Amino acid sequence: MDQSRSALKESFDVLVVGAGPTGLACAIEAQRAGLRTVLVDKGCLCNSLFHYPSNMTFFTTPELLEIGDMPFSSPNQKPSRNEALEYYRKVAEHYQLEFRQYQNVTGVGGEDGDFTITTVDRFSRNHSYGARKVILATGYYDLPNYLEIPGEELPKVLHYYHDPHPYYDQKVVVIGGKNSAAIAALDLWRHGAHVTLVHRGPAMHHHVKYWILPDINNRIKNGEVTAHFSSSDESIAEGSVELLTPQGAVTLENDFVFALTGYHPDFDFLAALGVRMEGVDRCPECDPQSLESNVPGLYLAGVIVAGARTNEIFIENGRFHGRQIARDIEAKLAGSAPVKVG
Repeated sequence: MDQSRSALKESFDVLVVGAGPTGLACAIEAQRAGLRTVLVDKGCLCNSLFHYPSNMTFFTTPELLEIGDMPFSSPNQKPSRNEALEYYRKVAEHYQLEFRQYQNVTGVGGEDGDFTITTVDRFSRNHSYGARKVILATGYYDLPNYLEIPGEELPKVLHYYHDPHPYYDQKVVVIGGKNSAAIAALDLWRHGAHVTLVHRGPAMHHHVKYWILPDINNRIKNGEVTAHFSSSDESIAEGSVELLTPQGAVTLENDFVFALTGYHPDFDFLAALGVRMEGVDRCPECDPQSLESNVPGLYLAGVIVAGARTNEIFIENGRFHGRQIARDIEAKLAGSAPVKVG
């Protein structure tokens, strides 16, 4: 995109913030309703899925990941990350969806029927879009739950796990007790890392998938993965990690730390847009039928609907939000003048 294009304000009926599976489903349904729609994402198409571990498999079957009534064909009972990325690329291509990738939304101004969305791209260029309706499908994977302990800022501390190879023969601490931590610990161990798992709970979380839980428990029982339960990380240094365990303080020699303690939606962004949030879980206020927030014309889709309860909405159920939202937008825009493009 050249500078002359960035100076223009493009206008759409619907702008979707977030180009993950839920955002794609929203764009498809809006487009089916005859609404000119664009998706804006600060990363690539399905950016969160792209940053999942390279050899990850889903916990669900292919048909439960389908959007836009397009079949997801896979020879595997549980499809892989790469299969899913290919599937969603094909869906986007089939529906000829319009994208603005690598643009971070910096603000949403205006009002229902006449929003102005500002973005900045990876070259620090500013862009502006007009939209009559805005859908937020931003997910939560971009914002880790930080430990907030000394040393967390060190480059050896990572909040995402991708590939085991760089950690061969390294002393690695994995912090967490749910699926991500269990999968990372097993993968690292199987590829030659010396793994210690640290979890504040008394055992691995009961949400760990049924085929993963016995595997990680057996590795711990056999001493192949060292585990410290009912323990917490107190500080991290260049060559060590300090733990507080039921037996007292423990110092571990350490090369890398994976702090896989979960993620959360961008509550600050929602609040800046005027979205009200309630309770300890900060659930955004929205109509359960239309998914329109308390801000007229601003809709919520996917996991952000549940606030901090990120284990309630997944692709399997969030993919249906697009139909609810598009139905409401179509009804409210019926009889309105079409938006002027350019």
